[in-house]
Formats: sequence, structure tokens, C-alpha cells
Amino acid sequence: MNDVIIKDNIENLIYEIRGKQVMLDSDLARLYECKNGTKEINQAVKNNIDKFPERFSWILTDEESTNFLVKNFDQKIETRGGRYKKPRVFTEQGVMMLATILKSKIATETTIRIMDAFVEMKKYFSNNLLEQKYINNLVLEDHDKIKLLQESFDKLSEKTKDTKIYFAGQMYDAYSKILSILKSAKKELIIIDSYADNVILDIVKRLKTKVTIITKSNNLLTRLDIEKYNTQYHNLKVIFDNSFHDRYFIIDNKEFYHCGTSINRIGYKTFSITRMNDEETYIELLNKVNKLINKKEEQYA
Repeated sequence: MNDVIIKDNIENLIYEIRGKQVMLDSDLARLYECKNGTKEINQAVKNNIDKFPERFSWILTDEESTNFLVKNFDQKIETRGGRYKKPRVFTEQGVMMLATILKSKIATETTIRIMDAFVEMKKYFSNNLLEQKYINNLVLEDHDKIKLLQESFDKLSEKTKDTKIYFAGQMYDAYSKILSILKSAKKELIIIDSYADNVILDIVKRLKTKVTIITKSNNLLTRLDIEKYNTQYHNLKVIFDNSFHDRYFIIDNKEFYHCGTSINRIGYKTFSITRMNDEETYIELLNKVNKLINKKEEQYA
């Protein structure tokens, strides 16, 4: 893996242009280890131009290029050999679309890290906006106002739809939702996905919790993959079982979600994610899962 694939570094490669967070074609070419550099990136876009509307990707104007250099590097284009003259930029949706076109292992793994960085950057900007626009404008002694404001935002953040539908192409939005669900686990996470592969491993290795994956045997996720993963991360148990068709996420044995597609296929076709509130159904599913785990005990620690 390219040694620049570090979360902090990727966050430093995300810029704000036209009010959107974007990445440069040259940085993506380096992250994706493209042999022909930006030529490969731009050729991929040219060959699939209908998949890259301007809200996904665009080429900077001369004025935008100049302003970009002055703002971010305090240097003129001439002093950088024209390196950033009229680059193509990609929003987070554009990055996900680009990864599906390049179709390489490094592109998939790198895109997951890029999406993590976009999510963290959005949290950062959101938190700063809240602090600057509201908290910092309050009188410090007015504790009641601060407490009331915080409670209001807490309730707002908790109010989520039980079912959310994602249409083909909404790769980032769907990925972000699934990531937030998985990260909400504090002690234990169970993922039921018959088509689990290394994409799931790249996600769960960032979670500070025990993870159990139930997937069918003879699948894309091999015993060697699991063994090598647990040699480094030590938080994964895998159960090979062919009795599940649908996909589920069980959070700390108290919340569960139904997902209409496998994690490695999010955004390719329309699907939905539903938080299940039927207690009887939840108990039945949890009992089945726990019996399966206790019976098979396929641990790789």
C-alpha cells in the first residue's frame, strides 16, 4: 500500500472549491498509483463522461486555478511549473464513481480511506460551525441557554428515519450511512453478509470493538484473509454459514438494521437501509445468531 495512504495525509489533500470539498486529479493519481498519472484519471472520465456530471467533477477555470494556488500554497503557477494549472477536481461522489471505473484493488482500498477522510472533515467543519455560530456567541455565564441549546442539537441528531433509500450512484451517501452505523457499536458488532470480502476488513479494522462476521462458505473472504487480519488486529471472529440471504447489522445486541445490499456493492443499484424496531423479530434474529455463534465457534484470534 502506498505510504501516503494515511488518514491525516488524505485529509490534507481535501480542499474547498466552489463551496464543496474536493480532491485534485494529480493527488488521486498518486493515491491510486496510476502509471500514467493524471492522464489515466482524465481518460477514465473522458470515456465515461455521462457518469461525471459537474457536481461530481469539473476542470478549474484559470481564475480558480490561480486563486487555488495563492490560497493553499501562497505561490504562483509559474513557480510550480504549471503543476496545478487548470486541474480536474472530484467531489466525494466523484471519487467513488472514479473508483468503480478504475476497478482495481488499490482503488477500492484507497477510496475507503478517502471516504473516511471526507467523513471526518465534514464532522470537523460541522462541529466548528456549531461552536462559532452558536456556542461562542452566547454569554459564558448563561449556562441555561448553553444547556438548552446542546439538548436541542442532541435531540436533532438522534432523530433519524427508520428507513433510508439510496439510488444507484449515491455511493458516498450510502457508504457514510453504513459507516456511521458500524461505528456506533461500543462493545460488539455483528455483520451478516453472505458476500463479505476484504472491503469489510478495511472498514472493521478501524473499529475499537469486537466484530463477528457471518458469511457463506467458499466466499470471497478466505480463511487466509481472516488469519492474516487477526495476526495484526485481533478483533475478528468469522462464522461460515449459508442460512442467511439478507444482510443485517447488529449493534451491541440491542439495535439491528436490515441492509438491502452487500457492503461491497453499495451504490451500484437502488437499495435501502432500515432500522428494525420490532422487538419480537429482533429477539428471534438475535437468538438464532447467538446459537449459531456458540455452535460453530469459528474464531481466528
